[in-house]
Amino acid sequence: MALIYIIEDDDSIREIEEFALTNSGHMVCGFTCARAFFKKLEEALPDLCLIDIMLPDENGNEIVRKLRTKPETKKLPVIMVTAKTTELDLVKGIEDGADDYIKKPFSVMELISRVKALLRRTLKEDVKELGLDELLINNEKHEVSISGNRIDLTYKEYELLSLLVRNKGLVLTRDVIMDKVWGTDYEGESRTIDMHVKTLRQKLEDYGNRIKTVRNVGYVME
Repeated sequence: MALIYIIEDDDSIREIEEFALTNSGHMVCGFTCARAFFKKLEEALPDLCLIDIMLPDENGNEIVRKLRTKPETKKLPVIMVTAKTTELDLVKGIEDGADDYIKKPFSVMELISRVKALLRRTLKEDVKELGLDELLINNEKHEVSISGNRIDLTYKEYELLSLLVRNKGLVLTRDVIMDKVWGTDYEGESRTIDMHVKTLRQKLEDYGNRIKTVRNVGYVME
């Protein structure tokens, strides 16, 4: 169970989000404006925030930028909810510090899935095995197999695959991938990620096709 804050001025949309997430076992607090949201942050920090872009008192992107400048909220998981669907708008949200985005209109199942995926990554669950249909990742043995056949991967390919499968359905930015797989001190160019994705796709054969490129953003495992 997680504590989730929703900032959405459209009552009908906010109520749907609150209902869906509450039924999924989460504690939810809803806000219609940025002012009320920031006041609540002084009392308790949530595990995740859903933030609409178009708000009456402050733009959602501005809210995210403020969160990223404060030590206590710098790593607070954020999903942007937006009616803006151009690639430029979506990329801007990610660049401002959002972890993921949901386009309006969205289904309840998509909302729950996105929230679950982001919480799974940020809450850092200790998982001994990861599975994706016939693809199995054994973290105890540090092995990968498809239909029982072992796939030989380099250490970084293994870490990259684990990250993608653990966050299946969630778009991972290049910065997140670089940080999680190579570490914050790594000074290599982002082309390193592209090369590792290419070799990983080749080794995984049909499963490699499920690693999709999100242009100008990063990658997602479908």
